[in-house]
Amino acid sequence: MTKTACALQARLTALTLALAGPVFAGLAPAGLAAAQPAEPDILPLRERVDVINSHLEARLETLAPQILREEGVDLWILMAREYFEEPVVESLLDAQSMAARRRTILIFHDPGEGRPIERLTVSRYGLGGLFEPVWNPDEQPDQWAAVADIIAERDPDAIAINTSDLTAFGDGMTLSQHRALLDALPERFHDRIVSGETLAVRWLETRTEPEMALYPGVVRIAHGIIARALSREAITPGETTAADVSWWYREEVSRLGLKVWFHPSVAIQRAGVEGMLRGDEVIQPGDLIWTDFGLTYLRLNTDTQALAYVLRPGETEPPAGLVAGLEATNRVADILTANFEAGLPGNEILARSRAQAIAEGLDPSIYTHPIGLHGHGAGPAIGFWDNQEADPRGAGEVRANTAWSIELTSYSAVPEWDDQVVDFRFERNAFFDGEAVRYLDGRQSALIVIPSDAP
Repeated sequence: MTKTACALQARLTALTLALAGPVFAGLAPAGLAAAQPAEPDILPLRERVDVINSHLEARLETLAPQILREEGVDLWILMAREYFEEPVVESLLDAQSMAARRRTILIFHDPGEGRPIERLTVSRYGLGGLFEPVWNPDEQPDQWAAVADIIAERDPDAIAINTSDLTAFGDGMTLSQHRALLDALPERFHDRIVSGETLAVRWLETRTEPEMALYPGVVRIAHGIIARALSREAITPGETTAADVSWWYREEVSRLGLKVWFHPSVAIQRAGVEGMLRGDEVIQPGDLIWTDFGLTYLRLNTDTQALAYVLRPGETEPPAGLVAGLEATNRVADILTANFEAGLPGNEILARSRAQAIAEGLDPSIYTHPIGLHGHGAGPAIGFWDNQEADPRGAGEVRANTAWSIELTSYSAVPEWDDQVVDFRFERNAFFDGEAVRYLDGRQSALIVIPSDAP
């Protein structure tokens, strides 16, 4: 690690510890539920910018050189246009730039021999000092010619551009930009162009130490909002609809100055009724409520599902069959996290986990995905709800230092509901360090209970 990177790491450590407080004392092992620490304060916008930019600088200083060198690429060129973002470029913009302007062109170049990676911007506007501006439109008005000159001067052996048939995260190079680049670039460089798909995925999927110092607190905030949504604060049995709770989330998140990355889902399972009830269906005593909620904060995303039971008058706890159903789903989660192994394809982890769960008499459906800078993040999937077999999107290897949404369900007959089969969905965010999976803020090991009587 360079002296610059070491100094930056020390500054980030101090910053994250100051922000974190007791929330980030450590990550809970996958088999345990973490204690419920206090939620961290939500930062003012100006302070959020400092955190985002510091984390981005750390990624650029440490992660970018690592993946370029490991993948054997000496020049990586990325392009985005205003109102038409490229996923990787979007992640490279400082927090005050916010979006690509006109045409934003970024170049990473490894000059070799252990020298620092060049980070260049061939764009009209600078990017917070994180990339060196190398284009003067007054001297060279043709942006594409400027790009071609920069590439020719450095004479790279491999020029990566983001094209991919498999993943949108590695497919940011549009046809028009590809054509313009080839038209400007001397023909001798054309056969040096390679796909930047793996670079894009690795850049987006890898979590750094500073990010992981903050991530549990981001998840803790999301869990706190869910706990309030599944309570008498947001729900009055016999009056509140599933849609009302969805919009309670939206209003509350907006009030807090945060964002969701999808419209929150709320649905009801009810004895004697097949499937999920949604929309204007009123929540009643005896209902099992499911929710799916995802928050974006400090450029990190959460994705969490939870289950709550509305007590009937006179009940003090949920029916034993519902409790057992959630326990079965937690067992599927245990099996899945135990099968994580660095270097294995997502498809192989899926197959092993399903085989083990089915052998234990469980009825699983696994659809786990990476999470981080995007809710449905870059990297291999481990199953899909509509495909429990091998899938091309799950062929990639699972890597260390990645965050995951451990998402799955199991189906169980509930004796108290005349053996009705109930869908016990589970989703909690976790970190895989290459050896073990650890939940960022515990997991749901018991149903949330909502009283039917006024508190």
